[in-house]
Amino acid sequence: MSNEVDQPYRLDGKVALVTGGASGIGEATCRELARAGAKVLVADLNMAAAEALAKELAGARAVAMDVTSASSIAAAIAQIKSLDILVNNAGIGLVGDIAATSEEDFERVMRVNVNSVFLVTKALLPLLLKTRGSIVNIGSVAGQVGVKQRFAYCASKGAVIAMTRQLAVDYPKQLRVNCIAPGTVQSPFVEGYLEKYHKNEKEKVREELRARQPVGRLGTPEDVAGLVRYLCSKEGDFMQGAVVAIDGGWTAA
Repeated sequence: MSNEVDQPYRLDGKVALVTGGASGIGEATCRELARAGAKVLVADLNMAAAEALAKELAGARAVAMDVTSASSIAAAIAQIKSLDILVNNAGIGLVGDIAATSEEDFERVMRVNVNSVFLVTKALLPLLLKTRGSIVNIGSVAGQVGVKQRFAYCASKGAVIAMTRQLAVDYPKQLRVNCIAPGTVQSPFVEGYLEKYHKNEKEKVREELRARQPVGRLGTPEDVAGLVRYLCSKEGDFMQGAVVAIDGGWTAA
């Protein structure tokens, strides 16, 4: 049997920070990166959940971080001496067309989904430049096609894709920057949406969500986490400025 170091997609000796790392895609990503040998920093507002997850993963630790606050981010990174991987995963959703979207709600979605990527990436840029680090931004199919009743969310994820490409152009040799665009993924994010907007018809709407993906199922957090691992590995070294759909065929149709 080969040693772990001979296996593909290893991240031994790498330090990775995952925002929104305590649940959903973030949690699965923390688990997968740790499985690949990385030392993971689970960055989240929910410290109880972050600490519980970090205890399960070798070499991991929890980091308190509000991704919308420059001072919170600064306090968090003061504890970090080196960094190889940044996964900008934290995000929120909002249902509504433009007429139903308030200015406050629009600003909140942009603050959490867009400003956070700017603030966290800018703050960690000096560390990432030292290691020719890898940044993976978690975007969405909603940044590539119009999704009904998702005006603010589509706008925010379109911005994440644009920031990914722009960073890759400005730092083509100093960093690797890529974006993953998932379809609908079974996660607390989706369950929260169902509870808030479709409490009395969850199974009906869940089936509609499955049907949006031509393969006929929702994605899993693990589907996305495996792709994060690949993009951060040496095998993914030629990936630069890419927006990779993982959406069950949604954007192929």
